[in-house]
Amino acid sequence: MATLFLAGDVMTGRGVDQVLPHPCAPRLYETWVQSAREYVALAERANGPIAAPVAWDYVWGDALGVLARKRPDARIVNLETAVTACEEPWPDKGIHYRMHPANVEVLRAARIDACALANNHVLDWGREGLSETIRTLAAAGIRTAGAGEDEAQAAAPASIPVRDGGRILLFSYADGSSGVPREWAATPRRPGVNRLADLSPRTVEDVAREIARHRRPGDLVVASIHWGGNWGYGIGRDERAFAHALIDLADVHLVHGHSSHH
Repeated sequence: MATLFLAGDVMTGRGVDQVLPHPCAPRLYETWVQSAREYVALAERANGPIAAPVAWDYVWGDALGVLARKRPDARIVNLETAVTACEEPWPDKGIHYRMHPANVEVLRAARIDACALANNHVLDWGREGLSETIRTLAAAGIRTAGAGEDEAQAAAPASIPVRDGGRILLFSYADGSSGVPREWAATPRRPGVNRLADLSPRTVEDVAREIARHRRPGDLVVASIHWGGNWGYGIGRDERAFAHALIDLADVHLVHGHSSHH
C-alpha cells in the first residue's frame, strides 16, 4: 500500500516567479497584461505587501505542514510551467508561463518527486525551452514524464521507489481538449509531449501496450492526464469511458486528471 500526494495545475511562472529570488524578465505576451509584475501588484492589493524575494517554501503555505504529517510515499504534480530562461515564446499563443531555472528550488522545497509535463504550457517557450525544462528538473533530482527529446522519452514513465521496495510508475498524457496543439506532439525525431491521438478504444490499446512494456509485478501505475477545458466541473462521457478503460484494460490503478483549475 502507498500514500500519494497528487496536485493538479502547479503554475510557478508569472507573478510567482517574480517574487522568487531569481525572476525571469517580466515581459509577457498576453492581450491584457504585458508585465508579470502586474500580477504581483494584484496580489498585494488583495493581501498586502509581499517582501520579495520570498523563501523557497513561501508559495506552498500550510500545505507543507500537512504533507509532513501525512508523509506520502510520492509527491506528484502536473507542472504547468516551462522552467527556462528562453526569450522566444511560442508564436500565436495567448499565454506563456515560465519560471527561471534558478528558481527550481521552489519545487525541491516541497520535495516533489515527479512532475507530469504533458500539458498545454510546457512548450510555451519552444522546444529549446522544453529541453531546458527537462534538464533543469533532472539536475534537481526531480523525475519527469509526459515530455521528452523524442517520442520514446515522452511516452516513458517516471519510476518512483516507495518504502516497501516497490515502484510507482507515473505515465503522463495530454489530450487536445485541454488546448495542446497537434504540433506539440513528440515524434521519433522531434521533442514534444505525449499527446493522445484521441480517446478511442484503439488509443487505450496503444496505452496498454506501452504500460505493459514497463510494468513489473507489484508496480502501482498512475496515469496523469491533462484534458478538458478550464473552469468546468463536468466530465464528458468519452473522458469517463477512457478513464474506466485504462483501469479495466490497461492495468492502471489511478487516473490523475487535471486542467479544469478546480
